[in-house]
Amino acid sequence: MHNTSDFKQPDLLFETSWEVCNKIGGIYTVLSTKARELKKSLGDNLIFIGPDVWSENNPSPTFLERKTLLKSAASALNLPENLSIRVGRWDIPGSPIVVLVKFQALMGHLDGVYGEMWEKFGVDSLHAYGDYEEGCAFAVATAMVIQALTRHLNAEEKNVVAHFNEWTTGMGLLYLKAHSPKIATIFTTHATSIGRSICGNGKPLYEYFEHYNGDQMARELNMESKHSLEKAAAHNADCFTTVSDVTARECTQLLDITPQVVTPNGFEPDFLPGKRIYDRQRKAGRERLLKVASLLTGETYTDDTFIIATSGRNEYRNKGLDLYIDSMMELGDKIADTGRKALALILVPAWVKEPSGALVMDLEHGGTDRPDCSFLTHRLNNEDYDSICCRLRQLEAERRSDNVKIIFIPCYLDGHDGIVDISYYDLLPALDLTVFASYYEPWGYTPLESVAFGVPTVTTDKAGFGQWVLSNFPNSLTQSGAFVTPRTDSNYSASADIIASCSAQYMKLPAAETKKAREAAAATARKADWQFFIKDYDKAFDIAITNAAKRNK
Repeated sequence: MHNTSDFKQPDLLFETSWEVCNKIGGIYTVLSTKARELKKSLGDNLIFIGPDVWSENNPSPTFLERKTLLKSAASALNLPENLSIRVGRWDIPGSPIVVLVKFQALMGHLDGVYGEMWEKFGVDSLHAYGDYEEGCAFAVATAMVIQALTRHLNAEEKNVVAHFNEWTTGMGLLYLKAHSPKIATIFTTHATSIGRSICGNGKPLYEYFEHYNGDQMARELNMESKHSLEKAAAHNADCFTTVSDVTARECTQLLDITPQVVTPNGFEPDFLPGKRIYDRQRKAGRERLLKVASLLTGETYTDDTFIIATSGRNEYRNKGLDLYIDSMMELGDKIADTGRKALALILVPAWVKEPSGALVMDLEHGGTDRPDCSFLTHRLNNEDYDSICCRLRQLEAERRSDNVKIIFIPCYLDGHDGIVDISYYDLLPALDLTVFASYYEPWGYTPLESVAFGVPTVTTDKAGFGQWVLSNFPNSLTQSGAFVTPRTDSNYSASADIIASCSAQYMKLPAAETKKAREAAAATARKADWQFFIKDYDKAFDIAITNAAKRNK
């Protein structure tokens, strides 16, 4: 167990995020993998709070309701505004207590809160649109639940810490500061809303970085409400943290505040299968992927096919999906002399309509009906406009390479997608290499997950994980299981060539060397175990409790 004796620890810790029991992106992985390590020191004084966005027809797959927990809080709390909660356990390592908040009653009744937020903290909700109201309703409802639970558990005179993640929970932090100032608060930004927006709008983030002003860019990009809320939460938190040195620099420039603590994201080894299961998953995953590829393309893919993949959030430029596709095309030229084929997968969720009907029939009945699209396993609602589809269609027309085939699997790999039907973690062992060519990546869970599963990865120095690798390990697939390539605003072509060359060199290695690389990858991941990173949270708790005590004097 890590040593917390030098730091003030919470007597009660609430941690809230839109992704508690609600898998959308990387924050789910952060919270679900660190829970067990936090629980070692806090026990059931660790309480996660998430949105109750579920129904009887669509229940949360990871929420186990337990009505008597927290002194039967689900029935005992007298919550305002017709709010309600369900209490249970989160079905992850550590099984922490979780509270799901039915916050929808607050939607449409936030005008008074918005007024208070403007008056006290300068939060500009006037220009809000999209998911702003929903995020704020959940955040404020969460704050009300934290207040009520603190009273219900007789913890009002104890060290209570409330940890809020991302701008979507920021208004809850400000509401607590205004109405329950004794509760210490932590705010973590995993990526600034304005930094992500600058990149997503195709603007060069890095060459002009020191000339960007966050407030000015928020006005230009119509991001004023989210940015002002995030900035206010960062400035008013008792402790402000972020997940990497990359994002800390971004916060300093765009939010006008430097985080007091950097809290890198770790991984929980319990998510990893044992060797026998791993070998079985690798065999089954490869058989399924090669079968799907053969039916989709009409070509034969033998067992020595090199399977390479990228995955993550569907942000075409930010996540480097554009660079991945182009580097895979270059890979074709570099492996022409090997006689082997490479299968390059894009495992990125998009606006899925349905599984490809012809592909389903072929998989179920052994038919040979060629699907309409040879690179797409599921039909999309917006195929004519989807950036990935447009680029792959263009490349197909050019017939760039015969020995590298790119296949887009555009769904959440939950094991029930209708085509692959294997969950993402169970599919990872089937891969030979992963590539995450990120342009904007505050941390980078996907490359960390890859090496944790013994799959070497290529990533960039614009990812927090990439910088962590460069600071701690040899930059080599065979020595650390990870290779980090530089990315700038002007080296796109050079990066594509480096990624293609690195992938080709790895593909040509003898089996003994690739085995060594897979072992090195797993060893690197072990250094990112939460037991090593949780100490940074101990610092954050100490700072928050200390600052709250000063503030309340």
